[in-house]
Amino acid sequence: MRFTVERHGRDEPAFAVRYGGMVHAYLNRCAHVPVELDWAEGEFFDLSRLYLICSTHGAMYLPDSGYCVAGPCKGARLQPLHVEERNGEVYLID
Repeated sequence: MRFTVERHGRDEPAFAVRYGGMVHAYLNRCAHVPVELDWAEGEFFDLSRLYLICSTHGAMYLPDSGYCVAGPCKGARLQPLHVEERNGEVYLID
């Protein structure tokens, strides 16, 4: 799911995914070069559905931590956003 968050007075693209039964959210920005990850709008997973993948550079991230395991930013991380799920609804917590 794509959405925007306000950071430093401007809207930033962000996304949330469900992985391992939990919701994880990040700024939609590759750790290598600040481009959006999704290869089609709202599509972040690779074909195996095990990794989030940057459509521009092929960097692969663990969905539950945002840690980059392969590609030009190996060892870096996506910027996480704190979210909570209550009663089937997901809330962004500042």
